[in-house]
Amino acid sequence: MADIQGSYDDLFTAVPSALARLLDEGDAGGSVAVFVDGEPVVDVWGGYADADRALPWQRDTITNVWSVTKTMTALCALVLADRGDLDPAAPVCRYWPGFAAGGKENVLVRHLLAHTAGLPDWDWPIEELYDWRTATARLAAQAPQWEPGSAAGYHSLTQGFLVGEVVRRITGRSLGGFFADEVAGPLDADFHIGLPAEHDHRVALTVPPPSRDEDYSAKAPQSSGSPGGGTAVRVRDGNSVAWRRAQIPAASGFGNARSVALVQSVTACGGALRGTRLLSPSGCARAAEEQFSGTDRVLGMPVRYGLGYGLFGNAYGWGGWGGSIVMVDPDARMAVAYVTSQMREPANDTRGLDLVTAAYDGLTGLRA
Repeated sequence: MADIQGSYDDLFTAVPSALARLLDEGDAGGSVAVFVDGEPVVDVWGGYADADRALPWQRDTITNVWSVTKTMTALCALVLADRGDLDPAAPVCRYWPGFAAGGKENVLVRHLLAHTAGLPDWDWPIEELYDWRTATARLAAQAPQWEPGSAAGYHSLTQGFLVGEVVRRITGRSLGGFFADEVAGPLDADFHIGLPAEHDHRVALTVPPPSRDEDYSAKAPQSSGSPGGGTAVRVRDGNSVAWRRAQIPAASGFGNARSVALVQSVTACGGALRGTRLLSPSGCARAAEEQFSGTDRVLGMPVRYGLGYGLFGNAYGWGGWGGSIVMVDPDARMAVAYVTSQMREPANDTRGLDLVTAAYDGLTGLRA
């Protein structure tokens, strides 16, 4: 069995055992963390931080978590809403006047967070993602593909720029800067949106699925009558220095399971963690306010969206391309995160949910 490093409560043995099994099955490396009541009951890692399997995955190894980043962006919006600086029911153009172009004057902030704004596709070169003003100007000029609020279609790349520009207009700070100052900093969380060069040596590059190379791309399955999907992102794009330096707040966050679970434990614990209050209890509850329930036009599957999070029964969270995931259960005061650099084919990838299930097994014993 693969060697697993770190620590865990004996009641949660199923979690490190599940990680070891994934590594035995061929995964390069990854980390898992489970926080209950704001404290880690599981903080483990194992495997390798490179495709050649020469560099062991370390306690401080970080990797691109792709769309798990959306939960960090959503948290920033919730913090501003809780302070009264952002109204989720307000038109986006209240904060970003130029956004009203192209018939978007009725797009609300909550539409951005719930993937119902009608702007799901990035139709321009990948390189333009790396320049904030260019990317946001592109989206401000675009017309919506459907009546905003009437349907959902996963905004895989665009959501972060849309929400992030609202944050920038309100605070005068970039999304990554606001997150660093107001969320990660106070919590001492090792998560970054726009990664400084000083952390490059800790990064585990994304490893494509077996039999695939770095041209493997993210292209959501298209349902009948769905939008076109826009420009595909390749593994090599995500592994580039330009991607790490850029702030792409829907997809370019770097961290490990510990940092992801720590940050998202804020809403699991009523807004306060380790003596730091980021949200009121009512501000936390906003995350689970259902904005849409039905079939996502881009993903082609049933979804429920809250304010920036996917809703799953009484829990909420989201997963990223390649397998990373975070799940928050405020009833259990638990957050579970799995972070991996090892991709698998999406249709066959149940790793994250398997680990979440293992965490619930431990929780049952803890609450007994």
